[in-house]
Amino acid sequence: MTGPGTADPAGRTGAKEPGRFEFAPVAGVLVREWALFRRSWGPTTFAAVVEPVVYLLAFGFGLGSLVGAVGGYDYIQFIGTGIVAMSVLFSSMFPGLIDTYVRRVFRHYYEGMLAAPVDVRELVTAEATWIALKAGGYACAPLLVAMGFGLPPRPTMLLVPLITLVTAFGFALLGIWLSAVVPSMKTMDYIISGLITPLFLVAGTFFPLDNLPAWAQNIAALNPLYHCVELVRSAAFGLRPAADLGHLAAILAFAAIVWCLAVFQMRRKLID
Repeated sequence: MTGPGTADPAGRTGAKEPGRFEFAPVAGVLVREWALFRRSWGPTTFAAVVEPVVYLLAFGFGLGSLVGAVGGYDYIQFIGTGIVAMSVLFSSMFPGLIDTYVRRVFRHYYEGMLAAPVDVRELVTAEATWIALKAGGYACAPLLVAMGFGLPPRPTMLLVPLITLVTAFGFALLGIWLSAVVPSMKTMDYIISGLITPLFLVAGTFFPLDNLPAWAQNIAALNPLYHCVELVRSAAFGLRPAADLGHLAAILAFAAIVWCLAVFQMRRKLID
C-alpha cells in the first residue's frame, strides 16, 4: 500500500491511504465522465433506449395477443413495467462489467485517476454513480412507451426514476466487482449466461411468479431485480407502503454489500 505523495510499484504518485471519504473527488470523476459522454452519447443512448422498447413492443403485442391480461392488467402494461427493470439491469450491469474491465486492464484508465487525490472508494462510487445516472434515465423509456399504449399515468410514477437509479447503482457495483474477479474477457460469458440471464428471467418481468414452486419463489425473493420490478409496478399501479419499504430495503442492502465487495476487489487489483 502506498502513502500520500509516495510512488508505488506501478509508478503512481499521490495515491490516498484509506481515510475519510470525500465527495469532491467523486464530483471530479463525474465531470470527467460527462465530458467523455458528450462525445459519444448518440450510439450509447440509441442502443440503451431502443432495445428495451423493441422487447416491449415485440412481447407486448406478440404475447399480449395470446395472453390478454395478467393480474388484472393488460399484458403490454404488465410487461412494460417489467421491462423498465430489465433495462436497468442491462444498462448498468454490462457497463459495470465490460467497460470497467477494459478501462482497468487495457487502457489503464484508473491508474491516472488514482495518481490524483482520488482513492478506490471514491473511484468505485463515482463510476457506479455515473453508470446509474445513465441507466436510471434510459430505463424510463419503456414506461413512457407503455403509457402511450394505454398505461394510465399516476403521480407516483415520478418515483420510478429514483427506483431505477438506486437499483442501477447496485447492479453497476455488482458489475464492477465481477470485472475485478474474472481473469479474462472470455470468462465473462459465465456471468452473462449464468447470472444476468437468470436475473431478468426470474424477476417477474415477463410473467408473475405466483404460480412458480415455493422454492423458486424463495430464490426469486433474493433477486434484487425482482424487488425493482415490484417497486416499479407499485408506482405504476398503486403503492403498497409496507411491502414497498421491504423491497426498497432489499435493494439498499444489496447496494451496500456489493459496494463493499467492489471496493475490496478493485483495491486488490489497483493497489495491493
